[in-house]
Amino acid sequence: MIGSPIAHSLSPALHRAAYRALGLDWGYDRHEVRAGGLTAFVDGLDRQWRGLSVTMPLKEETAELADGADRTVELTGAANTLLLDGGRRIARNTDVAGVERALADAGATDVEHAVVVGAGATARSVLAALDHLGLRGVTVLVRDPSRAVAFARLAEELGLELDLVDVAELRHLVDGTDVVAWTLPNGVPLPTPLTLTDAPNAVALDVTYSPWPGPLAEPWLAAGGRVASGRDMLLHQAVRQVRFFVSGQTESPLPDEELVEAAMRAALPEAS
Repeated sequence: MIGSPIAHSLSPALHRAAYRALGLDWGYDRHEVRAGGLTAFVDGLDRQWRGLSVTMPLKEETAELADGADRTVELTGAANTLLLDGGRRIARNTDVAGVERALADAGATDVEHAVVVGAGATARSVLAALDHLGLRGVTVLVRDPSRAVAFARLAEELGLELDLVDVAELRHLVDGTDVVAWTLPNGVPLPTPLTLTDAPNAVALDVTYSPWPGPLAEPWLAAGGRVASGRDMLLHQAVRQVRFFVSGQTESPLPDEELVEAAMRAALPEAS
């Protein structure tokens, strides 16, 4: 796995558990790679490498580096998975499927409007997942509107109504929407405290997974609201990465996938 920072990542525990369950003697380790360093790192790999899991800030670079990608990568301009197959570099974005499964686990299967905090690669993956669930309009919250250009372009391509507002307005937008998604990096706090006296109707998607609960999930859970966990998103996207590394595709289940997924879930440390 590559990215920066990555010391907090739970992906090694998930992947190692999956390969043990599948009877594969495969290794999976962290490699700190900063922005701009992806090409040099990949060029230095030998044929023992099957692929890479990718986290921030390299998802856009991965999409650009690949010589093979699917429609989801093309739409979002981001890839979190790179398969090294006979000299080819094939990219996939399994975050989208991970978001869909996490939302379904929380009961969000029909979404008309959403509020998304952040506009980076993860936010675009969230938007693509929400589009699959029937989304018609989205409000994106950012501090700097210039950073939402790619997000706005994707919303336009998907035919969605878009409102762009300051992130400080989050507390005013909790009611009247179906999903509120927090996509900012670990360690970024809520712009203002969010006190919820009643359980919100909207499902909160908090992509944070370590520590858990994240900044959005914490007040949501305290109010008894429904939460799509970043840990579930991480698990579900990792299952599809494992499929891709094992078989070269992401849609057909692994042999005994229920047992593999159970082993991966059991490998997650207790929430902290």
